[in-house]
Amino acid sequence: MRAAVHEHRDRRAGTAADRRPLALALALLIAFLAAEVVAGILASSLALLADAAHLLTDAAALGVALVAARMAARPARGSWTFGFGRTEILAAQANGLTLVLFGIWIVYEAARRLVEPPEVEAGVVAVVAAGGICVNLGVLALLARAERRSLNVRGAYLHIATDLAAFAGTLAAAALILATGWHRFDPLASLFVAVLMLVAGWSLLRESGRILLEGAPSTTVPADVGEAIAGHPGVAEAHDLHVWTVTDGFPALSAHVLVQPAADCHRIRLELEGMLAERFRIEHTTLQVEHVGPARGLEIGRVQP
Repeated sequence: MRAAVHEHRDRRAGTAADRRPLALALALLIAFLAAEVVAGILASSLALLADAAHLLTDAAALGVALVAARMAARPARGSWTFGFGRTEILAAQANGLTLVLFGIWIVYEAARRLVEPPEVEAGVVAVVAAGGICVNLGVLALLARAERRSLNVRGAYLHIATDLAAFAGTLAAAALILATGWHRFDPLASLFVAVLMLVAGWSLLRESGRILLEGAPSTTVPADVGEAIAGHPGVAEAHDLHVWTVTDGFPALSAHVLVQPAADCHRIRLELEGMLAERFRIEHTTLQVEHVGPARGLEIGRVQP
């Protein structure tokens, strides 16, 4: 007798298709990141260095997403019966934590520079910020070709989108400095960048934490799933219901279902699987279906914990 490990080839194909645009976007970001760090130091611009820090997290997000996509494409085998898809969630959590830490550091530096603002070479800042807008538009175009089915790729896309807004803010700050000579516009722009990083980082930490703690998908209410199972014709009771997320886009469910004595267990199981896939988008299900005892045969539609 031979046992086979269940595989999800369509999801593996999606992660493999994401790799090329991720790699091209990463190369473009790294090249511009090096130029921006040099320009930020020469121009004494915290806004540019803040953008560079954000860009570093973007590059890290893309790099880790690239590695995670490669890992997630590996087939399930041995003791790894669900495959390696959750490496993308671990990567997303690391990226979120990095965003939050860099955001806190930028807030501290901005507060210090608001008290004693250094002179900023606004012309250099404006040129680099304009280049950053062009680079980020190119990276967004590359990432738009990825399927963005994983939390990691969506997180990387979010990073670049917020970075684009950050460069726009830096460009506006440079223009205001050139027009007014007030150098505090630079740390104010960096505070804007920090807020974007903190918001993006928190969203990644919240979503990845929910998956790692095996919470139900954000679009699925377990109570609704239980009521749908218990209300199916022929079902007397449903209990031991568990709905969780193996990795982003991969919900799973297990439940013990009791059906009426005269009901067809196998037919009801197939009907429940079809209903769960169509109504709740849950295709990985483990349903233990048995006949209820005669004394409980009239208790139709009950959901037990």
